[in-house]
Amino acid sequence: MNESELLGEKPYPFKSGYACIVGEPNAGKSTLLNAALGQKLSIVTPKPQTTRKQIVGIFTDERGERPCQIVFIDTPGVMKPKYKLHKAMLKFADTAVGDADVVILIIDAKRYHDENRTLQTDLAFQRIASSSKPKILVMNKIDLLRKEDVLPLLGRLSQEATFNEIVPLSAIKSFNLTELIKAVYPYLPHDAPLFPTDILSTAPERFFVSELIREKIFKQFREEIPYSTEVVVESFEENFEKNPKRKDVIRCAIVVERESQKAIVIGEGGSAIRKIGETARREIEAFLQRPVFLELFVKVRENWRERDQQLRDFGYQ
Repeated sequence: MNESELLGEKPYPFKSGYACIVGEPNAGKSTLLNAALGQKLSIVTPKPQTTRKQIVGIFTDERGERPCQIVFIDTPGVMKPKYKLHKAMLKFADTAVGDADVVILIIDAKRYHDENRTLQTDLAFQRIASSSKPKILVMNKIDLLRKEDVLPLLGRLSQEATFNEIVPLSAIKSFNLTELIKAVYPYLPHDAPLFPTDILSTAPERFFVSELIREKIFKQFREEIPYSTEVVVESFEENFEKNPKRKDVIRCAIVVERESQKAIVIGEGGSAIRKIGETARREIEAFLQRPVFLELFVKVRENWRERDQQLRDFGYQ
C-alpha cells in the first residue's frame, strides 16, 4: 500500500512508467517497439546486433480504457561480448532493467519451437532472472508457427520460469499488441505523464539521422563491414525552418576500423557511399518531414571498438 492509500487518498487516475525490452539479437525488440508506437523509431535489419544503444519510445493513451503512458526502452541484444563495444552495449541493457518498472523479455517463438530451446539457455533471461522487477514474457513471431503449436509452447515456457504475464504476439504483423499494453498496465505506478503526450521519443533528431544511415550500411554490406562502422553527425544546419527555399544541410562521418574497409564503403568511383546517401536521404526526409542535403564521408579510426576514448566519444561510455 502506498502513502496516498494509507492517507485515504484516491490514486492518480493516470498511470505512467518505464518498460524495458530485453532479448537476444534478432528476437524482435526493435520491431516490437515500432509496432507498439505505430511508427518507426528503431532501425531494423535481418542482421543481429543492429541496435547498439537504448532507444526510448513513448506510448501514450489518454482516452482509452487504460489511460497511461508507457515509456518503452529498446535495448541492444544480449550476447556474449567479443569487444569492449559489446560490453558497453550490455551495460545499456542492464541499466534499463534497473530503471524499469516492468521488464519485457522477448523471445523468438519459432526458434524455441523448432530448436526445442529452453529459457535457461537464453542469454537475456539469464541476465534478468535475478531481478525483482515484474517480468512479462513476450513470445514473438507466432505467425511463423502453426496455431496448434502455440499453446503447447506457452505451457512449456510457463513451467520453465515464473513470469507475471505471458503474451504471444507477432510484432511484424502487429498482432496481439493490445494484449501487451494490457499486460504492462497493472505494473505501472499511478502518476501523471512523465513526458509530453504528443511526443514519441526523447532522442534528438541527430540520433535518428545517424541511426538511419547506419541501417542502410547494415543492409548494403555483408560480413564485418556493418559491425565495424559507426556514424557520427558532424554538423546539422537547420535552414528549412528559417527559409523554406533552403534545405537542411547534414554532414556525417562513417567511421571504419581499417583503410581496406574505407575503400569498400566508398566503392568504385564513390558508387557505394553514393547509394548509402541516396537511400538514407529519402528516409531522413520522410522522418524529419523536410528536405535535406546529406553529405557523407569516411574516416578511419583503428580498432575503435576496443578503444575506451573512442567509445566515450561515440556515446558508449
